[in-house]
Amino acid sequence: MLMSQSGRLARLHYLPGSFRQLSGGDHVVCAVSGEKIPLDALRYWCAQRQEAYATAEISTRRHLEG
Repeated sequence: MLMSQSGRLARLHYLPGSFRQLSGGDHVVCAVSGEKIPLDALRYWCAQRQEAYATAEISTRRHLEG
């Protein structure tokens, strides 16, 4: 029987331009807003900080913070 990953937090390793899934799950959490981000909708992250972001605006703001 296959186990569903629905509702589970995934662990990812963020790379420049891609990411690697370390543990099963279907979403990550935005480092700034705390919003759940489905893996198929994940577009913004920082490989250096190992953080995911829900929107381009949040990503840009975080980058400008330094």
